[in-house]
Amino acid sequence: MTIKYRVVTAFAAAAVVIAAGCASTPAPVDYDQLALSMIKSSFRDQGQAKLDRLDQDAVQKACSGPTPPAPEVARKLEAEALAGVKPPAAGRYLGDWKEGEKLAQNGRGMTWSDPAGSANGGNCYNCHQMAKAEISYGTLGPSLYHYGKLRGVKDPADPVSAPIVQYTWGKLYNAKAYNACSGMPRFGHEKLLSEKQMQDVMALLLDPKSPVNQ
Repeated sequence: MTIKYRVVTAFAAAAVVIAAGCASTPAPVDYDQLALSMIKSSFRDQGQAKLDRLDQDAVQKACSGPTPPAPEVARKLEAEALAGVKPPAAGRYLGDWKEGEKLAQNGRGMTWSDPAGSANGGNCYNCHQMAKAEISYGTLGPSLYHYGKLRGVKDPADPVSAPIVQYTWGKLYNAKAYNACSGMPRFGHEKLLSEKQMQDVMALLLDPKSPVNQ
């Protein structure tokens, strides 16, 4: 065998090895889909807690990535959320602040062991300071102490107070209407609280007699 033949043979063998290596390169991995599959395989339906809780809507998908959505995307999502906010029946925004305080203290609800349809709590103190008498509260959200007082709400029925009353209702109903990637629960949109419960929490925030505003 001549040297020239051995060189050509070596190059041919190398080409075969390279081609084989290229043919066996694994396909790109869709890590998002892989993560979703792993999450779904780790849970099961039990009681009222169903696997559909793992399904994301458009705003959740946009805000779950490594980077926040582009400003124009965020504005579109916020506008869609705001359009879905439903005002209370007969325009009655405020209920009983005493019941609202109970809801703010109550973090119970929506677990697999809760009967379907049972009332949920608002769990407001988990993220916010509210009434001064309660010293146990979270700081994930801003302080809401003096919420109505600081905003000049002396009589929630006064037309002058209408913008802040309506804004507060919208924020409770679907906080993503004002901040697409807000971490606040969408109490009305997701039906976490009933209309009456939301009215009671509104009273806690805005009624001048509420401990929030003392």
